[in-house]
Amino acid sequence: MSFTHQKNPNQPHCSEMTLRQSSIHSENRHSHKPYTLVSIARYALLLGSASLVLAGCQSNPSSSSSTAASNKMIDFNIANTAQNQAQGRALNASLAADSEHYEQLFNQDKYPNTESQAKAHLLTAIRQHLASEHVAVAKANYQAVPFIDPDSIDAGSNSLLKTIIETYMYQSGLESDYSENSYDENGYDESSYDYTDADEVVVDEENVSDTMPEDDSEENAAAESAAIAMILEEAGENDESSYDDNYDNEEDSGTDYGRSSRFSGLKAKNLLQNYEAMQMAKQQPKTTSEAPISSTGLVGNIFTMFHRTPEQIAASNAYQYKHLTFNSVSHYQPQKRQLQSVYSYDYLTPTIASSIQIPLAFDFNNSKIKVDPSAIMPIMAIVNPESTPLPNQMISHTVSFGLPDSITSQLPSAVLYDAAISAIQNSMAELAPEYFSAVDIGQDRFAKEVGASRAVKVYFGSQQSGEMIGKVLKYMTQSLQQYVDTHPEKYPDGAPLKAALDKAALYNKGYQSADVGALLQLIEAIGPITFNQTNYYYLDSADRLLAKQQRMNIGGDLLGSTTTVLNQVRYDKASFDKHALTPLLAESFGDNARPAIDGNAWMTAQRQQEDRLQAARYARYDYSDHRSDDDYPRDYDDSEDSYNDDSNEDYSITPSDDEADNSIEAW
Repeated sequence: MSFTHQKNPNQPHCSEMTLRQSSIHSENRHSHKPYTLVSIARYALLLGSASLVLAGCQSNPSSSSSTAASNKMIDFNIANTAQNQAQGRALNASLAADSEHYEQLFNQDKYPNTESQAKAHLLTAIRQHLASEHVAVAKANYQAVPFIDPDSIDAGSNSLLKTIIETYMYQSGLESDYSENSYDENGYDESSYDYTDADEVVVDEENVSDTMPEDDSEENAAAESAAIAMILEEAGENDESSYDDNYDNEEDSGTDYGRSSRFSGLKAKNLLQNYEAMQMAKQQPKTTSEAPISSTGLVGNIFTMFHRTPEQIAASNAYQYKHLTFNSVSHYQPQKRQLQSVYSYDYLTPTIASSIQIPLAFDFNNSKIKVDPSAIMPIMAIVNPESTPLPNQMISHTVSFGLPDSITSQLPSAVLYDAAISAIQNSMAELAPEYFSAVDIGQDRFAKEVGASRAVKVYFGSQQSGEMIGKVLKYMTQSLQQYVDTHPEKYPDGAPLKAALDKAALYNKGYQSADVGALLQLIEAIGPITFNQTNYYYLDSADRLLAKQQRMNIGGDLLGSTTTVLNQVRYDKASFDKHALTPLLAESFGDNARPAIDGNAWMTAQRQQEDRLQAARYARYDYSDHRSDDDYPRDYDDSEDSYNDDSNEDYSITPSDDEADNSIEAW
């Protein structure tokens, strides 16, 4: 960027002024006239002019730019109205151009950059997509890779969370080893104490007292103190004052000393020492005869059990993920607020073929959900075999469950659906343009298959996902509050829903949406699992959504692997019509499908049956309390205070057939 120094248009050029000043200096050098006051003032003025000229020469890259800039300035030394007006117009034009250039740099609404343009195209496509009826065909594949690449600089390093846990458990493992030692034949040695807890020191007073003279109490006390001091020294407690305090507290409470020694391993210095010792122990060579025992005890063994080796990951890909796919077909009707889908979990090899298919439909206008329970019938038969109908007893393939009227009367599901759809669109519109980027689809095979003209990439890590969640919650709360305010007859002051929304709005003011993303980043940083997803949206020239490709990565250091889920979704009718799951979708939720079984009535019947059985069970318990002694014929022997063996009979109560029929209802 060039900086222009503005000056008078009548000012001489830099080179001319320099030559003139050089000649003046030459004359002054060869003249021997005495300096007068006028000459001194003139000389000072020339020096000041020379400095200004040099400064102007440094800031002007060329004389042409200086002249062009000079023409835009108003010279108030010239009393020429026409020239001043022309210069004023030039100045206004220059200010307008500068203002427009500044606006182009920062006003993304009027002058969008590449990211803003990609965001605008995608938002237009999503709004149009959610407002129009469409079908979808999805297919997801899986693959696992090591969490850390073998060629990475982080190869062989643990995560911070795992290191902290292993370091602390390593100290516990060392202290547990002390508890396994015993005394020798000569009396007390270094193993004359026992650790009954992982970090608690317990002195074996009986064995210590055996090694001390019994006739001198002072010598006994001194020997006992020395023994305990040696124990604490080996355990890392070298501060005598802290030992005295702990020992006094132990005499007072009996448990404070154990608690203080238990948390002594949490000190930063001790943790660093334990970490160094643990790493040195891991680097020691192991012989083939030694058993692979973890230095961190049970926790280390658990980490080893969950951690997957590269060979296990390769085997999972070859024998499981390579043949496993997750397929689905869907039909979305926004006018009816309905979404009908069939999900299929398929495993196909040359020798094994398995498929689990679950039709599922949502009807938000009627607050109902329909599902085909065939896939979960085996599980229901194991949990509750009496209430599980046989396949020939199912009068329909689907079962319908609805929300009770007590809930829908307070908040209709249609209102909740509209609030969620609007919140998703508004939240995505508020995301920064940097999250959106246009990608080159010249070499994208999937883009060629769907006939896309452009593609937009949206990355959702923990920060973006948390920010999106925070915005959606706030927008939904705002929309529901507006609905409540427009229906004061249903939600008067003090209504539970109105009070709950007001409280939610109050809490929403205490955080920003980006704070939720920062919280998820913190959880991901110290947690055992990480997640992120990258979405590619494929559009045509009219900004209609043609397809979507989602790549989700889920993994962690404790697992030792990252599982990638690649889901490709097509929104074209041709792929939907020829898909193998489309007939099942029409059979389950089409116009000619059988009416669904009323799941609410079935649950009510099951609950009533359980209540009757419970009542009958309590009634049988009370039978003996309401019968007199005369109702029990028995031969009582006063002498032996017992029943005769001949009179003992089984008086078990068995309900009659009529009672059984009345107490149990077949479903």
